[in-house]
Amino acid sequence: MKPTKKTLVIGASDNPERYSYKAMHLLKRHGHPIIGIGKKAVQVADTTVQTGLPELSDIDTVTLYVNPLHQEAYYNYILSMHPKRVIFNPGTENPEFEDRLEAAGIQAQEACTLVLLSTGQY
Repeated sequence: MKPTKKTLVIGASDNPERYSYKAMHLLKRHGHPIIGIGKKAVQVADTTVQTGLPELSDIDTVTLYVNPLHQEAYYNYILSMHPKRVIFNPGTENPEFEDRLEAAGIQAQEACTLVLLSTGQY
């Protein structure tokens, strides 16, 4: 069995039309422990989405579903967790933040979490 990757979903939503919602369900189906941060505390994939910047540890992957204009509030938060990688899903690409992550030794990956999971590349 493949190792699991504790994943933080930033921009989590309980709207079934949102890709963050779909990603949380697919991550869970693939056996990855998930944590969600969003605008409101809701339930998604049997997980309570948290608000604010909760203290977290042992995060392998951060997957972003937040517009680049709203990412700056998360820069230091994500950097301080030192995850192995940060996935910039379509529409979240942010060269400035990607450069900062790479400089800190964190892989910045422009990709779609749903595609990575579906193709076994997660």
